[in-house]
Amino acid sequence: MALSKTFSACWLGRPIVRLPIAVSVCLFVIGVAASGRAAADGVWPQFRGPAGDGIVADQSVPMTFGEDSHVTWKTPVPGRAWSSPVIADGVIWCTTAIERAATDEEKVAMMRESGIEDRKMKELAIAKAIELKLVSIDLASGKILGTIELTSIEKPDAIHSLNSYASPTPVINGDHLYCHFGTYGTFCVNRHTSDIVWQRRLPLEHGVGPGSSPIVMDDVLVLIQDGMDRQYVTGLNTQTGETIWETDRPEFTGASPESSKSYCTPIAITDPLGREQLVCMGAQWMVAYQAKTGKEIWRLRHGRGFSVVPRPVYHDGVVFFSTGFGKPELWAVRVDGSGDVTDTHVQWTMKSGIPARPSPLLHDGLIYVISDNGVASCFDVESGDPIWKKRIGGDYSASPTLIGKHLYFGSHDGKVTVMTPGPDAEVVAESELDGKIMASPAVVDGALILRTDQAVYRIEN
Repeated sequence: MALSKTFSACWLGRPIVRLPIAVSVCLFVIGVAASGRAAADGVWPQFRGPAGDGIVADQSVPMTFGEDSHVTWKTPVPGRAWSSPVIADGVIWCTTAIERAATDEEKVAMMRESGIEDRKMKELAIAKAIELKLVSIDLASGKILGTIELTSIEKPDAIHSLNSYASPTPVINGDHLYCHFGTYGTFCVNRHTSDIVWQRRLPLEHGVGPGSSPIVMDDVLVLIQDGMDRQYVTGLNTQTGETIWETDRPEFTGASPESSKSYCTPIAITDPLGREQLVCMGAQWMVAYQAKTGKEIWRLRHGRGFSVVPRPVYHDGVVFFSTGFGKPELWAVRVDGSGDVTDTHVQWTMKSGIPARPSPLLHDGLIYVISDNGVASCFDVESGDPIWKKRIGGDYSASPTLIGKHLYFGSHDGKVTVMTPGPDAEVVAESELDGKIMASPAVVDGALILRTDQAVYRIEN
């Protein structure tokens, strides 16, 4: 493992001078289960923001923008990564993976050596080696402040062609930032000094690469580890990285290794009974655990869904989640139960137009989704009844974001579609950037921080 730290400053990707990072930071505490909707004090600590739900109600950003319009700065970031940016104290943090490319012949040989069937190779990608790094960018200027080399991996596993080796989003908690790359390592970095405080490697056969982002609850770093070889959830000590608890998933029914894996990010909630819960979606089962002990609180069998990517959302005693690949469904389940609640706590289900990749968004009694192939839908939260369905086109992996009074959807081809929310929603603007949008955006200080496969942008009025 490479543990050296390289710090280099540059402006829009052009090196200027080499120097240590000097970032002025102040201590704050992130509450991942908070109900607040704003990116308060310029903080965007985790995937989909402070509350993990993609809602920023008290800010506004441009509805139309482009490479030459409303872009305060654009900073190229090396490597390939679909992780979202996280932000605190005027610094943007992004993980990335630098790949050493293989020839077509080498790719075939490496995949065959890994036991991959020829018929599956077209949907996979593989690198000869990867370097996993953490990049810090000045929020105001876009200047790259530093690059921390986390580790190097020779002969990594194959990943899906739509995935990257750095897809999980980091999480900020107090002085520390936690980077998770699935089987390739988990790292705790001190934001003051950029030192690597601790690191762990929890081997797992992802099948198509890592995807689950970490969260922090009650000083526990929670990782969903749903691979083809094993499926479990674990809690690590945020200060030391030591395992506090490890809980296996419920037994699957008729599941192959391929349909046992999953890539979901957990949410932390407090239910109507006052119980703190970690809600962890997986193949076949949705399960809630105690954060401090990993003890199961309740479980629900949702069917044969697997490779679940969308992060659940929670409101007023009900959790809403997609069941992933297979035939995606949207479920609404009450969280005040104990034990197996499959037959007692399902409020409603919906089977039409549900995404396998983007997460849902819930606001003002309505839940919005964008399907992988570009159909936006809206449902009533209480009943699940459809309100509207609109085709906006494109392919989608990034999750929708509500900013002020508008919904933002970013597609693979770099198009951002803006809609008004509500029962009479309509498309009001479309913009386009160079590159591909796979990462969900961040919003702080009236600025949209958007990452493409080529660069990070600051977009504002």
